[in-house]
Amino acid sequence: MAKYTIALDAMGGDLAPAVPVEAAVIAAREYDAAVALVGDEAAVSAELAKHDAGNLAVQVVPSEGVVSEDEAPARALLSKPRASIAVAVGMVKVGQAHAAISMGSTGGTMAAAVLALGMFPGLERPTLGGPFIGLAPETTIIDLGANVDCKPAQMLSFGALGASFERVYHGKESPRVGLLSVGSEDGKGNKQVQEAFPLFRASGLNFVGNVEGHEIFADKADVLVCDGFVGNVLLKYTEGLAAAAGRYLASRLGSDSPAVQAIAGLASAAEGGGGPLFGVNGVVIAGHGRSSAQSIARSVGLACFALDRNLIETMRDDLAQALVRAEVGSEQA
Repeated sequence: MAKYTIALDAMGGDLAPAVPVEAAVIAAREYDAAVALVGDEAAVSAELAKHDAGNLAVQVVPSEGVVSEDEAPARALLSKPRASIAVAVGMVKVGQAHAAISMGSTGGTMAAAVLALGMFPGLERPTLGGPFIGLAPETTIIDLGANVDCKPAQMLSFGALGASFERVYHGKESPRVGLLSVGSEDGKGNKQVQEAFPLFRASGLNFVGNVEGHEIFADKADVLVCDGFVGNVLLKYTEGLAAAAGRYLASRLGSDSPAVQAIAGLASAAEGGGGPLFGVNGVVIAGHGRSSAQSIARSVGLACFALDRNLIETMRDDLAQALVRAEVGSEQA
């Protein structure tokens, strides 16, 4: 019997339900997990029938409707309470699943998670972060687009959550936390970064100050904090740059060149899979709509890892401590 049951939004992603269904079959073979495919029962069952899944722990859970990228998430969930992402996260709430995963609307996934599971005490908004640059695979960048506008205090919360993730996921005992800015000197950056700087300094985090964009690759920090506007632009720029570099090299060296294959690997790393939402009371993973089946399957593995290592409990405790230290430091300043 599988150790965990993972609810996978079969209707989320650019090529749903085909790719999520294929991912569920891969994950059920490779990980100690049962996968509940949540979606349109007829469509999902038809896709599942194309695979040799008779002996695998994969089931179909019916839902009605999808939260699309162009909808206001909260309003969509109110009008479609049986949407695939709502059902998937609802399974976690009632104990029918241990974690939920979606490659669909990030806003919809966040809204469903907050409504069903709630947030950590002291946190205003959940956030999304993780490693995504192939040349800096152990550097967590946070926020990656969940919160386009952030208050300085929210950025501090994101830094504390990112440090927890680095400690649990990459085994770094005292992760170095930096603010992504336009200069490395104290006082550099826009008003938001300047106001966040003293909060980070008083937080008790291993704060290394401001970090410039080119220093992402220089191992100056393990966690880089920015608002979701900057983070999402950086994420998508990196995806586009890797793809453009691959096309450029292929046109000159041929598609079988080792250099082209290496760039393709970086592009795949930038586009694939998902990461846990930081700050909600449960393991919920949101990912890229263009993720491959193999990448989504790895997200199932990530969910199992987060459950094994008590990631949510660790993040909750670390955030509470950082907020207390920051408050004490502000009062003493």
